[in-house]
Amino acid sequence: MEKQVDVIVVGAGVVGLSAAIAAQGRGLSITVLDREGPAAGASAGNAGAFAFTDILPLASPGILKKAPKWLLDPLGPLSVPPAYAVQIAPWMFRFWRACSPSRVAHSTAAQTALMDLSRAELEPFLTQTDTLPMLRKEGNLQVYEGEAEFKASLPGWAAREEHGIEFLHLSKTEIEEIQPGLASRFTHGTFTPGWYSIADPRLYTLALAESFRNTGGIIERAEVSALRPTEHGVEVVTVDGSVRRARKVVLSAGAFSHRIAATIGETIPLETERGYNTTLPQDAFDLRTQVTFGGHGFVVTRLSTGIRVGGAVELGGLKLPPNFRRSEAMLKKAQAFLPGLKPQGGVQWMGFRPSLPDSLPAIGAARATPHVIHAFGHGHLGLTQSAGTARIVADLLTGQRPAIDITSFSPQRF
Repeated sequence: MEKQVDVIVVGAGVVGLSAAIAAQGRGLSITVLDREGPAAGASAGNAGAFAFTDILPLASPGILKKAPKWLLDPLGPLSVPPAYAVQIAPWMFRFWRACSPSRVAHSTAAQTALMDLSRAELEPFLTQTDTLPMLRKEGNLQVYEGEAEFKASLPGWAAREEHGIEFLHLSKTEIEEIQPGLASRFTHGTFTPGWYSIADPRLYTLALAESFRNTGGIIERAEVSALRPTEHGVEVVTVDGSVRRARKVVLSAGAFSHRIAATIGETIPLETERGYNTTLPQDAFDLRTQVTFGGHGFVVTRLSTGIRVGGAVELGGLKLPPNFRRSEAMLKKAQAFLPGLKPQGGVQWMGFRPSLPDSLPAIGAARATPHVIHAFGHGHLGLTQSAGTARIVADLLTGQRPAIDITSFSPQRF
């Protein structure tokens, strides 16, 4: 047994570390445990975007129309490996149910509230952690192949407009002014100036770890196997059999969170979006803004460490080996879409995004005990929603009313 601390945070990704820093700012003593250490998972290899305009859930009527075609392509924007199809069937059924118009409207409203909070919290949080110089405000350019694809996107932009999101539809000439060098097949575009990014997501997460340690926080490499509620707190059991005690626990272990939650009787339908990318050298292309190829499910992003080509969704769980043909397929498309792109010298990556069927994270107390706070399941929006989630977690840990209504994010909603 070790000395009890105020809070143990399970997970040293961007959400877990952000929550740890926010709680530390409320005067709590914090220890962070992670099976691999800071920035080892999706927090390292994501596209680096604060996608505050991305309020529409993945589960939507639009995705249902595209899904049959996409699923026929094993290297396409959405795929399920045959070896995993039976196991994921219950999750897919929940996903299908979440695509109804009423549920999409509900999820969009909840997502918007969390996005607004995250955006409001971001720059103060970056200032607090001395990471503000890493923030970029270069926007995002979504491009379309032809009139039909552009018109199909308009209902989504109308929904964003209802929620106050700024955007500008562009002609082919206007696209060229923002981002030269796109293939002529892209005839329409939409620019969202409120889309921010970070210089490099891995370096940012490591900087958060350093900031946390510099203000007295402790980070240990340890794989948590179980939680055990006690009368006055929680015992955290690791795979080596050691036990740590805390008054409260924050569970932010990404794609592994549901396994740990199950040890206190919580059944949460978390699945794994396996994301792929290739990071090219900085001189691979003169990229001026993030470019989203929505019809193909991937983005091209300018980082301080290179040009990253990645995205798509492979619902394949945690155990199957990576299929880097997906990275190669996206890179091949990027060459066609950006004719001047130099594809040499790239580094491939695959990571796990924790995804819930309705595209909303699980944020709130566990059913078994109020001393465990869940904060996971952000899908591809973990970086985007990290500061907002951290604020909510800090509120819950200190007995304050959360900054927004978190009913829609209840871990028990399924």
